[in-house]
Amino acid sequence: MLSQRGHSREQAEKARRENFPVASRLLPRRHREHLMAVYGFARSVDDVGDDERPDDRLRLLAEFEADLARLYDGQAPRLPAVRALARTVQECSIPAEPFHLLIEANRLDQAVTRYETFDDLLGYCELSANPVGRIVLHVFGEVSGPRLALSDRVCSALQVIEHCQDVGEDYRRGRVYLPQEDLRRAGCPIGHLAAAATSPQLREVVAMQAARAGKLLAEGQMIVVSLSGFARTAVAGYVAGGHATLAALRSAHYDVLGRAVRPRRLRLLRAWARVLMTMRWPDARLQRLPSA
Repeated sequence: MLSQRGHSREQAEKARRENFPVASRLLPRRHREHLMAVYGFARSVDDVGDDERPDDRLRLLAEFEADLARLYDGQAPRLPAVRALARTVQECSIPAEPFHLLIEANRLDQAVTRYETFDDLLGYCELSANPVGRIVLHVFGEVSGPRLALSDRVCSALQVIEHCQDVGEDYRRGRVYLPQEDLRRAGCPIGHLAAAATSPQLREVVAMQAARAGKLLAEGQMIVVSLSGFARTAVAGYVAGGHATLAALRSAHYDVLGRAVRPRRLRLLRAWARVLMTMRWPDARLQRLPSA
């Protein structure tokens, strides 16, 4: 079992490899620490669901759930990732539900390895991705019905983009997040996901998911307009990470098996600046934000 310090170092290293700035140094220390605590929990739960021995995963996920219950009952948690959440949960008044949904997503991964339609995949994103955005809004004290709806779009987009990048890795873990009906329509046998090179058929399917993710991201990025201060800076960075990664996928011609497709730092910074500069619409537009 990692010590608290060892756990923090490991999660910080993983955060640096994400598509977006998890906890930018542009933010005050208190916000960075809260965001890293949230990230550390989500990453730790995902690691259990992905990397532990298959026979142990459900038991270990149950331990996370029990430890969350201890935290919310005012008892001392036992796991480093849950202990690190204690101050964040208290200071930001974060409800327990989104954390439990992240655990449920990893439980689902142990039972469901295929998704028939894109709508089915979005249903999975409601567990695996959208809760993170809702927690982030709590961290900044910016929770509202319209913002939650927009946050869900952004987070689902980021999750689909990650699935596009990780086609080969996911397949080696026994999972296929690309919708089955799209693979069939493109004439892409499942074996193409195990190949050393990305076939034209597989590129077509990945490009389709990337386009759908881009649409979701465009719909959700209006959330940036509704925010101010450090919340605006942070969320703009997440949106920018999505745009930068989509641009990287396009530049790679959706070759996700022959290379690791990740946005370069300069591309991310340019996208971040662009989001901050362009999302400056008049306040009157906010009256038309979709309701939850």
